[in-house]
Amino acid sequence: MAEDFVIEMLHITKEFPGIKANDDVTLQLRRGEVHALLGENGAGKSTLMSVLFGLYQPEQGTIKKNGEEVRIKDPNDANALGIGMVHQHFKLVECFSVLDNIMLGVEPCKAGFLQKSAARKRVVELSEKYGLRVDPDALISDISVGMQQRVEILKMLYRDNEILIFDEPTAVLTPQEIDELMEIMRGFKKEGKSILFITHKLNEIMAVADRCTVLRKGKGIGTVEIAKTTKEELSRMMVGRDVQFAVEKAPAKPGEPVLQVKDLKVPGRVHKKDAVRDVSFTVHAGEIVCLAGIEGNGQTELVYGLTGLEKVTGGSLTLCGQDITHASIRQRSKDGMSHIPEDRHKHGLVLDYTLEKNLVLQRYWEPAFQNHGFIKQGEVRAYADKLIEQYDVRSGQGSVTIARSMSGGNQQKAIIAREIDKDPKLLVAVQPTRGLDVGAIEYIHKQIVAERDRGTAVLLVSLELDEVMNLSDRILVMYEGEIVGEFDPKTTTVEELGLYMAGAKKQGKGAQ
Repeated sequence: MAEDFVIEMLHITKEFPGIKANDDVTLQLRRGEVHALLGENGAGKSTLMSVLFGLYQPEQGTIKKNGEEVRIKDPNDANALGIGMVHQHFKLVECFSVLDNIMLGVEPCKAGFLQKSAARKRVVELSEKYGLRVDPDALISDISVGMQQRVEILKMLYRDNEILIFDEPTAVLTPQEIDELMEIMRGFKKEGKSILFITHKLNEIMAVADRCTVLRKGKGIGTVEIAKTTKEELSRMMVGRDVQFAVEKAPAKPGEPVLQVKDLKVPGRVHKKDAVRDVSFTVHAGEIVCLAGIEGNGQTELVYGLTGLEKVTGGSLTLCGQDITHASIRQRSKDGMSHIPEDRHKHGLVLDYTLEKNLVLQRYWEPAFQNHGFIKQGEVRAYADKLIEQYDVRSGQGSVTIARSMSGGNQQKAIIAREIDKDPKLLVAVQPTRGLDVGAIEYIHKQIVAERDRGTAVLLVSLELDEVMNLSDRILVMYEGEIVGEFDPKTTTVEELGLYMAGAKKQGKGAQ
């Protein structure tokens, strides 16, 4: 008996300048299964799904739906076939409301007039049925990343899609939101929908997938049944070697205070009240202090205040004894602050610049890279080539690759290379391994620990509790704009941190 495949991608090859993103890849999706697609950054996972969604045309290969060959020329063809996709970097209109984004392109009209109330009713029904609580009238620019993702999922459901592609859906979510998303996926599966799930988080695959196809450097390595495999086996298929899941580090030797934050207040971007309320803490040379918390509890605004992206309305900031409370961003950078930002597209890179330009963004005015206002192209190229090799940044055309065309993980590596290489005194690392595969995470954790051991003060902001427990020397938990507890990762548990993160517990005022 032939297997019941709802989608078959057979012998797909897709090339870009200098790179074969998919090299003769075959993927078969059974009806009503959760099928994971696993691979390193730049292994070709997003490319393969973009071919299925009609964003790219393959040079070779065929796509079948229910055994019949189909041509998918663009996303409208994909939607007509019942294929929907939640992209890694969301495709939402920031200044539109949630409702407007969901119905965009399939607006219900009667006699040329928009029937918004019918659409709203349907959106509310869908969001209640699947537990996707979102406010239809909120503007996209005002809601958290996790909420934006739910809007993307509602967009698929609104269009009655039966084949759902999730591209790295948990890269931007808190642990609680990830559990909720897994529940949502199980619900979809019960309804008979078929899910393709791109990820490089092995725990999630083990928790929710039925089968997993592994890609490595554009080639298909194989498809395995999850019930018959292990995390170690999957990571070996993906990276081609054994990976250490734990971070190796010696005990910290904290030195002088580098960053001193006193009674800091930062206004919220959405509501008028302060997002950061009277926060005080110190980060010393040679230690990694982690700010943990559920997204939306003021960490983002705190980092904006520290790095100069947002004006602070109260309190003071001192870096190596210098008052930087109102210093410009460039001044903070010159004073020794490096910043790995949360949103790599908005604050990390100029996407239409080349990789080499991005790597000297914060140093091009230094004598090494300019002479009387003219950039020394040769020096910039040599410096970029050195960083690309050192940090294994993979791209089709090396230094002259346009940043936008690189995979998300390699964009992240480029930012980390730039920020660590300027020998900072303070490294503010926000979600540094977001969207990275186990091999790259292992590498970046080593880099951060090496920075600490060189005497840099590291402030890590992370939503990944594994990362928080593994990397930090001290943990501060933020809840609703305040620091509610300080912990030693050696003596605390994930469960205890979770209670503080959810606001169920709070240490007394003397918890500094």
